[in-house]
Amino acid sequence: MPNSPRLTRLPRDAAAPVRVLSVAGSDSGGGAGIQADLKTMLALGAHGMSVITAVTAQNSLGVQGAWELPAEAVRAQFRSVVDDIGVQAVKTGMLASAELVETVAALLAGFTAPVVVDPVGVSKHGDPLLAAEALDAVRTKLLPTATVATPNLDEVAQLTGVRVESEGDLRRAAGAVLAHGPQWVLIKGGHLAGDAVDLLTDGTEEHWLRAPRYDNRHTHGTGCTLAAAIATYLAGGLEVPQAVAEAKEYVTGAIEAGFPLGAGLGPVDHGWRSADRSDRADQAG
Repeated sequence: MPNSPRLTRLPRDAAAPVRVLSVAGSDSGGGAGIQADLKTMLALGAHGMSVITAVTAQNSLGVQGAWELPAEAVRAQFRSVVDDIGVQAVKTGMLASAELVETVAALLAGFTAPVVVDPVGVSKHGDPLLAAEALDAVRTKLLPTATVATPNLDEVAQLTGVRVESEGDLRRAAGAVLAHGPQWVLIKGGHLAGDAVDLLTDGTEEHWLRAPRYDNRHTHGTGCTLAAAIATYLAGGLEVPQAVAEAKEYVTGAIEAGFPLGAGLGPVDHGWRSADRSDRADQAG
């Protein structure tokens, strides 16, 4: 895939920035979920908005509790934002239950703006974030609404039964997810050994995205951040392959700059491209 032009932030030609909506759970520790999405959108030059689906008690050690919101509250938040402010892309994350998956899928059915579906199943610490009985609704109702679906290898196994053991399995995994109806799928191979390699495909085109693997355990929020970045770049008018490539570059830098927080896994650094951080890095060098 040829190198795309470097985009630090979306251009600001209009009176207001592009508008991106995150439909996801709240992470009280600030590293993932709605909080990570809004930080990403701001860092990339968009106006982020939210539909909160669940509230978690969460920190660097894991998820201590989770409480989903009523479907009525999710539906009301969505309509409130979309009907007045309008959105140019939507990203979905933690949806918790079959009822919420079906509610969000119904809201997105026939939606004209790009939709990025991150089929969140478990947290970075291994805590379940999606009820087992919701998997069929994700397959049959949510994935067909997706412009891009972004499952990691555990989520691929949950949704399709395909287990990826090596880079050679990524194409088979992508085909299994595409069979459920998304336009594009990005299979994230970050759990494999070696370079961090992902496969983006619509079943015809293939784009292999590689990045160095950094020796940094502080990677909380990686998946949320990547999906939110893709949605932001799609809202800015980029085509899917370039939006994903730009998002991959952004999240790779955020992983490299991830920092310790609390006693466990710290978050990626959503602000790694900001001028003050760059200045400090230059001074340190």
